[in-house]
Amino acid sequence: MVRAWTSRLAMSVAAACLLTACSQDTGHHGQVLRRGNTAEPLTLDPQRSNGIWENHILGDMFIGLFTENVAGEPVPGMAESWSVSEDGLVWVFELREAFWSDGEPVTAYDFEYAFQRILDPGTVAQYATILHLFKNAQAITEGAMPASAVGVNAIDAHTLRIELEYPAPYLPGLLAHVTTYPIPRHIVEIYGDAWVQPSNIVVNGPYRLAEWRSNEFIRLERNARFFDNANVCMDEVYYYPTPNSILADRMVRAGDLDVNMDFSGDDLNELRQIMPDYVRVHPWVGLVYFSFNTETEMFADQRVREALSLALDREHITQDVTGSGEIAAYSFVPPGMNNYESGARIRWEDQSLEERRAHAVRLLTEAGYGPDRLLSFVFHYRAAGHSQLVAREAERQWEALAPWVDVGLEASETSIHYADLRAGDFQFADSAWIGDYNDAYNFLYLAEGSTGGMNYSNFSDPDYDALLAQANRTNEAQARANLMMEAEQILLDEQPYIPVYFQVNKSLVNPDLTGWEDNLFHIHRSRFLCWNSPNQD
Repeated sequence: MVRAWTSRLAMSVAAACLLTACSQDTGHHGQVLRRGNTAEPLTLDPQRSNGIWENHILGDMFIGLFTENVAGEPVPGMAESWSVSEDGLVWVFELREAFWSDGEPVTAYDFEYAFQRILDPGTVAQYATILHLFKNAQAITEGAMPASAVGVNAIDAHTLRIELEYPAPYLPGLLAHVTTYPIPRHIVEIYGDAWVQPSNIVVNGPYRLAEWRSNEFIRLERNARFFDNANVCMDEVYYYPTPNSILADRMVRAGDLDVNMDFSGDDLNELRQIMPDYVRVHPWVGLVYFSFNTETEMFADQRVREALSLALDREHITQDVTGSGEIAAYSFVPPGMNNYESGARIRWEDQSLEERRAHAVRLLTEAGYGPDRLLSFVFHYRAAGHSQLVAREAERQWEALAPWVDVGLEASETSIHYADLRAGDFQFADSAWIGDYNDAYNFLYLAEGSTGGMNYSNFSDPDYDALLAQANRTNEAQARANLMMEAEQILLDEQPYIPVYFQVNKSLVNPDLTGWEDNLFHIHRSRFLCWNSPNQD
């Protein structure tokens, strides 16, 4: 009940603030960009962030060893050059000359400090487990070693040495990710957690945080000390939380938003008629999936989990509910991953829906559910995009199994929703994962026993973990892929998660903006965007 009220309040506040923002003097004048950003950030501390809506902002403020180009691919950032040992375990980076926004030099010591801070359990960084490939990182996050033991060391101010537990061909992509950004030790040690407040924060990217009005907007202003400032067009960037997609669409139509990073699929046809030059739809390395809390008695039973997966009509959801080209998911790893064409599939994929639902009823009956004992649970979902439509359709499909199933729905604002998932405060929930780098392991990692809060279902299987550990220590690409496919099949058989569909990214983009290139990772940094006509209003 509290979460539902919070969701309604957040959406109302966001809507009101978006409307009042229209009256601000934020005309383009060749230099201002206004972006709709789906959700309100919980933090702008790179090491405590979790959501793609935070990544959008942080990637405008910080630059890691690598960064992204307009195609969303990893390219050198703070790293000017590097070398890799023959066994792939040691990388040495030479850093470019660059400065924080307060004029202090950015050094290898800032990277060393950043890695130690994010891995320190005291930082409570949920995303720290993605860095377990760095030497000693897992032992550090588990409290068995001090943070200083991580294999990231500054040789001098401009040379950084990184040691890995196993070879990682995807490392450049990971080193562009928000979790690996440097942070300014000289500021963090003065202000502590308050270092990210607008009055305190310093950055090494193209924009610095100038203003943050909670649930209204975040304003970034140009950082004149950014090493590539000469090639940055926009002087200011405004980020608005846009959980209400209908209102956001109207704002784009009215010229009060230049970009909105998502829209509801059921609006696609209308938007293509009204503003065809604005609509952008492109494949995305993203998966929408449902998470079971396997700590609950009902969902500790694999038969129950499989029954709900069997009864779900994914094709109807993608064709008639989302309707933007999404692909029904019968695997966990999306298409498009480097060196990975998954042969792992949900085994009953080819059965008719009638056969599957009959099978689901048999499994629920075996598990002890029926007219006298309903499978009753609450489905938690995000109050954003078309998550609500998908949740209601899933509820309708499962309740067609009556008298075996009874489903309740509960909505939360996106940031709160994911905080609940990481805390295990849910029974059954919708969720989504967007690839952080182009490798299948980035998806399979979500079910590893050592992943922590990002493993929402708290799934643990020794065979699954062993296969991924073996894959990570295998250099030959096909052998590595085969091991990961074997692990993925375990995940699909055990069903701690229900893969629902593979996503497309959907945006509304003012056609007078240049520098926007649709890409698999839906990364569009503001520094690449320019107004084609310099004095628009």
